[in-house]
Amino acid sequence: MDSLRPAAETAGRRPRVVVIGTGFAGFHCLRTLERRLPPGAADVLAVNPADYMLYVPLLPEVAAAILEPRHVAVPLRARLPRTRVVLGNTADIDVAARTCSVLDIERRRRTLQWDRLVVACGSVTRLLSVPGVADHANGFKSIAEAVYLRDHILRQLELAEQASDPAERAARTTFVVVGAGYTGTEVVGQGQLLTRDALRQFPGLRPDEVRWLLLDLAPRVLPGLNPRLSAPAERVLRRRGVDVRLRTTVSEVTPTCAVLSDGTEIPTRTVVWCVGVRPDPLVETLGLPTRAGRLVVDECLTVPGHDDIYAAGDVAAVPDPGRPGEITAMTAQHAQRQGELAGINIAASLGHGQARPYRHADKGFVVDLGGSQAVADPFHVPVTGVVAKAITRGYHLAALPAGRSRVALDWLVDSLAGRPLVQFGFVSETAVRLADVDRIV
Repeated sequence: MDSLRPAAETAGRRPRVVVIGTGFAGFHCLRTLERRLPPGAADVLAVNPADYMLYVPLLPEVAAAILEPRHVAVPLRARLPRTRVVLGNTADIDVAARTCSVLDIERRRRTLQWDRLVVACGSVTRLLSVPGVADHANGFKSIAEAVYLRDHILRQLELAEQASDPAERAARTTFVVVGAGYTGTEVVGQGQLLTRDALRQFPGLRPDEVRWLLLDLAPRVLPGLNPRLSAPAERVLRRRGVDVRLRTTVSEVTPTCAVLSDGTEIPTRTVVWCVGVRPDPLVETLGLPTRAGRLVVDECLTVPGHDDIYAAGDVAAVPDPGRPGEITAMTAQHAQRQGELAGINIAASLGHGQARPYRHADKGFVVDLGGSQAVADPFHVPVTGVVAKAITRGYHLAALPAGRSRVALDWLVDSLAGRPLVQFGFVSETAVRLADVDRIV
């Protein structure tokens, strides 16, 4: 056993709470624990491969060169001063022994014991069984992927301007986004404006040479959100020239082509995979009951038969009080609220406060389409255009746990001076290949 043994084992006093993952659920669980537990009441550990919580909804603006990457990363040690951060990936969990094995950043294995465990390791990219996706498509779930995509788009314009072969030129200026949900719609909206602005630096390219395609098997854009947001969002994208193809997806991806489900071949060097996510594979190793690949929990977020294990966020099949018999959707809103509730209920189990069941009131969604355009339905009132844009940015500033002033300043600078269009090349293609990336959140 390593030096991180719980104090309860050696001194018979303080229990240990281990939280796996610091996404929306894990971070807000930890923050709630620090607020609810008196100093010295427990040892609180966070296990995560990175020392920050990523504010994922703003990643499209990182890819569009509007926001600096560090400004959407919330530093754990600064925001959670009473939490001990263990950098590494959770390799396995022994439920009976109350231990979990962690591979640290140097691939060394260490074992942690726990008295309360919170499984909040989030989700991973859902690849499906489409040939070539894992090797030739770009994912969009991390800072590295967002930064790489920005550089890649600018690089393709650079190479297209230099190309003497018209076919190569056309392929490099064609960008395909698969998945018209929240992420894919924002990526195509921001990406199209990025290439429009970038063309000012590439006089050898014409605006009509750049193509953006958005594909989805669903009959409408934003299929998982309010239907009243779909039509306005689609109109904005089509007005900008985005080729929106519904009831269509890719059947194969090669290094130079995307083959669509209707047989059409689209020569391209860029396929962005935004089809969706699935629970982290760690869940499958626990030997605990699951539903739709997610850990079964009760309304207080505890695993039945294991009142010392909690789950929250994308890995938890939390009963939806608004839809009897259903479980909550995999959204940031649910993850944040469930993380907070897990913190409240763990504190209660340690004698501080009262446990509560999960309840929520849907506040609606916001979708940023870039520029002055957005769609939103705050409290189920659909809004579009500049008003929706103001609501969208206000929501993100309110939801950001830290760095609000930096993000607001980035937005101000972008509106006054425009975005800086440079390629750093810090992230290699192999570092973000879907077939190789370790996606424990």
